[in-house]
Amino acid sequence: MNTHSDSRNLLARILVLAAVCLAALVMPLSFTGPAIALTAIHQTLGGSAVELGWVTNAFMLSFGSSLMAAGTLADTYGRKRLFLVGMALFALAALALAGATSMPAFIALRAVQGLAASLAFASGMAALAQTFTGPTQTRAFSLIGTTFGVGLAFGPLLSGYLIAHHGWRALFLCTAIIASLALLVGSRFMRESRDPDAVGLDWPGAISFTGALTLFTYAVLQVPMLGWGDRLVVGLLVIAALTFAVFVWVELHVTRPMLDLQLFRFPRFVGVQFLAAAPAYAYVVLLILLPIRMVGVEGHTALEAGRMMIALSAPLLIVPMLAAFATRWFSAGTLSGCGLLVSALGLFWLGHYPVVGDLAHTLLPMLLIGLGISLPWGLMDGLAVSVVPPERAGMAAGIFSTTRVAGEGVALGLVGALLAVLTQGKLVALLNAQGIAVPAPAALASAASQIAMGNPAQAMRALPTVPAALLTQAYAGAFQSLLYLLSGITVLTGLIVFRVLNQPAHPLSGSLKPREARA
Repeated sequence: MNTHSDSRNLLARILVLAAVCLAALVMPLSFTGPAIALTAIHQTLGGSAVELGWVTNAFMLSFGSSLMAAGTLADTYGRKRLFLVGMALFALAALALAGATSMPAFIALRAVQGLAASLAFASGMAALAQTFTGPTQTRAFSLIGTTFGVGLAFGPLLSGYLIAHHGWRALFLCTAIIASLALLVGSRFMRESRDPDAVGLDWPGAISFTGALTLFTYAVLQVPMLGWGDRLVVGLLVIAALTFAVFVWVELHVTRPMLDLQLFRFPRFVGVQFLAAAPAYAYVVLLILLPIRMVGVEGHTALEAGRMMIALSAPLLIVPMLAAFATRWFSAGTLSGCGLLVSALGLFWLGHYPVVGDLAHTLLPMLLIGLGISLPWGLMDGLAVSVVPPERAGMAAGIFSTTRVAGEGVALGLVGALLAVLTQGKLVALLNAQGIAVPAPAALASAASQIAMGNPAQAMRALPTVPAALLTQAYAGAFQSLLYLLSGITVLTGLIVFRVLNQPAHPLSGSLKPREARA
């Protein structure tokens, strides 16, 4: 009888893991798919360069800014309940996106989809922390990393196939189907759990954090067209800084903060946040920039770009599980730090080639980037929930995921703006070298922004007197410079992670009690 009961419990736990894995699978599809489809979406719905940037950033910004609040809500109202609400809303948003008829509506629905993703992801990860313990928890979280790898490796290929044969709307129908499967399995087998000491959501903290992140990202997206010195950009950045200061003040004074800032006294917690942010600029930005370049600038089809992107993501299929196995002999900090250094080497190598779609040269650098980022990929989520007591797993998952996803959204905005600025600078240098009159700054900024978003035809219309070959050459040179810069940042982060995460662990439970209890 006990054996039968144990078998049923094991099956239920496996199916809970399956539900969260399905949710983890649909996230990268929703992230990489629109990048492959961006040209097709633009042809159908139109949109300016800034609006096209929001196709990705609306999802990432909403996702990242809501994760901490979602983790708190999961701890308060139940992990299963929030998981089901999130997956249901995600599926409905995906269906609505498939039927969108205007770019503003499309962007708004992407923001709704990001909010739904945050509810499902934070609550799903917290539910896993309650379902699995010890070594099985490490393996469960590693499988989540591998599932992300499957989505990242085959997501571009699947997206390219769907777009080529059924149109871009089929991509969102596919994600709706996967989300519905996760909803059905989770509703049947996931058990409800919550934090008995939860006191509800820190609304002032949630609102001020979301506001600061939104204002900052919006300001960054305006930089390619307006420049860093523009009054609107400066004003938005100042307001964002003041709003973030309000968030810090709130978190220091509420009894049960959404983000316990005292955690940052612990080096290992800080190291985990560095690790969470690292994939944003070492890997994730490439998932957006490379397909845009391959399809929009180098002229490959969506299906061809999807095939080429497998080289970047294929290591995520197996390496995260191997990294979890390797923790028997090496620390997670050592594996993670070394992985980032390997990824940095791949970025530097890739920067040597002016045509990224030429796999004869770029295959090995792209594989190296994917290999490097795969080493910490399956270890990060387990590290995140290991630095707090189990009853606050929702908060831990929310903080870590916020750092990771908000970092990705901010990195995409910053890197996109930087690519446009670098392209403009390279183009001016080429024009001066050939004795061609330099167009007005506004026209240069507009053209640089358009080609950075994969629209060279519109960029050439903005600069009718500039040879198309020079514009493409400027963009390629700017892309190479960008890769070198990302490589340097990744090296620095890898060294920090290697150093900090190899320090001795310290107990954290006391720092997470309500402030009255601490006093």
